[in-house]
Amino acid sequence: MALFKKKKDYIRISPNRNQPTNHEPTVPDNMWAKCPSCKHILYTKEMGVEKVCPNCGYNFRIRAWERLALVIDSQSFEEWNESLATEDPLHFPGYLEKIAKAQEQTHLNEAVLTGKAMIDQQPLAIGIMDSHFIMGSMGTVVGEKITRLFERATSEKLPVVLFTASGGARMQEGIFSLMQMAKISAAVKRHSNEGLLYIAFLTDPTTGGVTASFAMEGDIILAEPQALIGFAGRRVIEQTIKQELPEDFQKAEFLLKHGFIDQIVPRLEIKTKLSELLRMHQKGAW
Repeated sequence: MALFKKKKDYIRISPNRNQPTNHEPTVPDNMWAKCPSCKHILYTKEMGVEKVCPNCGYNFRIRAWERLALVIDSQSFEEWNESLATEDPLHFPGYLEKIAKAQEQTHLNEAVLTGKAMIDQQPLAIGIMDSHFIMGSMGTVVGEKITRLFERATSEKLPVVLFTASGGARMQEGIFSLMQMAKISAAVKRHSNEGLLYIAFLTDPTTGGVTASFAMEGDIILAEPQALIGFAGRRVIEQTIKQELPEDFQKAEFLLKHGFIDQIVPRLEIKTKLSELLRMHQKGAW
């Protein structure tokens, strides 16, 4: 008699008898994250809705709607220009399909969210760029929405707070995207001529043509900790000047040390800081 018999491959039938039961363990998506700064593996719920590393304080990238909820008074947001539609001026292959996919993933019509809101009952015009929308690249609709943000803020005598997050100009729109730099800068100047406040808040990453224009034109320039801020890429600069750059080059802390920004503000303190600055710059506050 055989002492050992080969077991038959049975399939356990689920109660509805339609599908076999899957006994393999499953892990929900986005349950764990690796901090780019301290390299710790984090349970995502430990970071809270603010998405801040509990070990080193690193500020993870967040979506525009998430940032909006952290910064403004509840239910105070009125969106502007949400119906503007992106076109394909260069007939770039697959461009409109890429736009449609980004819209589905971010619930935005383009890479910037604009509108009017309140911070501690103080009205302002607010813009939030989203790096999850084709890396926050600046095309014609992004440029138009930000331009209209400043124009309407000028008309309604509102301060502007603009959170930047961008890889720069959008290559699929060529020269049309580069033209947005001058157009937005002109709107910023008209807003400034009326004696109105513009706070630029730089988040990770803020690079390329965005840095070369409106990101650095604020009356007050703030940044999140360890945010990447620059124009050209690190390797491009090193190859051009034939020198090795400092390890913290293009980080917010490096820019603060060299006078390019005014203050680094941790995410948990942003609303308090903005409220303080808005109150300080109200007409008649002095």
